[in-house]
Amino acid sequence: MSAVLSAFTPIWLLTGIGYAVGRGGLLGEQAESVLGRFVFHVAMPAALFTMVSGARPGTFAHPSLVAFGAGTAAVSALGYAVFRRSFGRDRAGAAIGAMSCGYVNSANLGIPVAVQVLGDASFVAQIILFQVLLVSPVILTLLDSGTRERGGRPREGLRRMVTLPVRNPIILASLLGVAVAATGLRPPAALTRPLDVLGAAAVPTALVALGLSLHRGPGGGTGPGPRRAETAVAVGLKTLAQPLAAFLVAGPLMGLPAHQLLAVVICSALPTAQNAFVYAREYGLDTGPARDSVMVSTLVSMVTLSLAAWALGPSG
Repeated sequence: MSAVLSAFTPIWLLTGIGYAVGRGGLLGEQAESVLGRFVFHVAMPAALFTMVSGARPGTFAHPSLVAFGAGTAAVSALGYAVFRRSFGRDRAGAAIGAMSCGYVNSANLGIPVAVQVLGDASFVAQIILFQVLLVSPVILTLLDSGTRERGGRPREGLRRMVTLPVRNPIILASLLGVAVAATGLRPPAALTRPLDVLGAAAVPTALVALGLSLHRGPGGGTGPGPRRAETAVAVGLKTLAQPLAAFLVAGPLMGLPAHQLLAVVICSALPTAQNAFVYAREYGLDTGPARDSVMVSTLVSMVTLSLAAWALGPSG
């Protein structure tokens, strides 16, 4: 339990700092908006480009990643359907709900957990690329088309869909990273070092912005009762259903070795990534459910991660 707890400590500290800064009014009323846009348009694209551009070919050709992806797809699709039909969310709101259910915190939490529980972070690196290159474009496409439905003209749909990779800095940075990795080129250090420094600001800044949102309160759209129900569903699917689905695929269906099964389940049990909050804020959606899902799933997953490590680990 102590190994998992130590991996969560920076998340709570940085979020707490953001809350304290918001409560004290140190950065002004627009701090959350400014920091959120900095993360979405500047820091996160820099981090994703350096990460993807350094990936090795054949990263996705691994049975463990297939098992993780199957669990992610199943739970995310279920979450989308529940938020769309049961909670009455539109396409964009349901996309954030699906992301809250199936998009794991693979970077700032997955890496330390993997190092301490699994012994290395190689599988987490594959998950990061899987989410960046496959899951994020699907979510962002749903967000773009969903927000267009609210005020756009139907004839603009095709043009917006085609130009989405150019207009969205996260997708654009990922695609540029793929192009660099595919060609085998290595950008000069004069370019990569500044991008590394800039990308390192993405996670802590996003957590501070998350803390600022806790002081500001809910963004509107649903009352406390419905929002609590949405949070409960998202956290339940994220911390229980997703690792269970991954276990069933990796174990009974695929028969993966014990160490691969442990890696798939542990990574699937990671909590909701703060990206869900960042995306909701950037697209002008109700940030309450995403924010609460990040916070509550982070707390609950401290228990589920420890149980998974105990049950499936070498001494389990």
